Amino acid sequence: MGILERFRLNGKTAFVTGGARGIGRSIAEGLAEAGARVAIVDIDREEAEHAAADLAVQGYETAAFQCDVTVKSQVAEMVESVIGRWGSLEIAVNNAGRVINAPAEEMTQEQWSAVMDLNLTGVFFCAQAAGKAMIARGTEGSIINTASMSAQIVNHPQPQVAYNASKAGVIMVTKSMAAEWARYRVRVNSISPGYTATELVIKLKELHDKWIEVTPMKRLAEPDEMKGAVVYLASEASSFVTGHDLVVDGGFTLW
Repeated sequence: MGILERFRLNGKTAFVTGGARGIGRSIAEGLAEAGARVAIVDIDREEAEHAAADLAVQGYETAAFQCDVTVKSQVAEMVESVIGRWGSLEIAVNNAGRVINAPAEEMTQEQWSAVMDLNLTGVFFCAQAAGKAMIARGTEGSIINTASMSAQIVNHPQPQVAYNASKAGVIMVTKSMAAEWARYRVRVNSISPGYTATELVIKLKELHDKWIEVTPMKRLAEPDEMKGAVVYLASEASSFVTGHDLVVDGGFTLW
């Protein structure tokens, strides 16, 4: 098999949580472009359906699924529904997340829990359910968790202790699952985006100049620039890669 063919995802089924917008939507499109059947999973059913419809118009096989990834029973039902629709699950991208900017001394328990429940517990629930399904069916699979460069550095000037801690946790969940599931041929990796021009980030215009100043490549990432990293980790091109965190940050963490 030639190297370009090893990047193809033909015949494989994937789901992407938080797939209705931002980085998740770009990832879903990238997986579809590489040949996968893609489930757009989001808590917002209407936005998930819009995203799936946009992919369908482009000729890709896709469907929308509503799921609150912080509720374990909903996650299990979502995974079974995806498999029920297409008969298999080879790729799981656990991308849903949020940030709350609050000084550490002022952060409430509710704020802390809201971030941890979605960014860390939700990722665990989704990876666990996908891995369990792959193991039970003997599927050679790839699980990709969205961490962040914030797992390695402390962002500034905005305070985001819960987000940073949650993303560091995602990387350790990734490594731990990778070690446990390698014998089942289920690979688990993560990507760590830097500042990316999603709708949420674009609204924080007053911080852009500060972030760009300390980014060696002197710009924000575009959501589409996450496609290549995920397609690589999802495909046979990365067949000997597991437990790895792929940083896509324009060099931000170098300094």
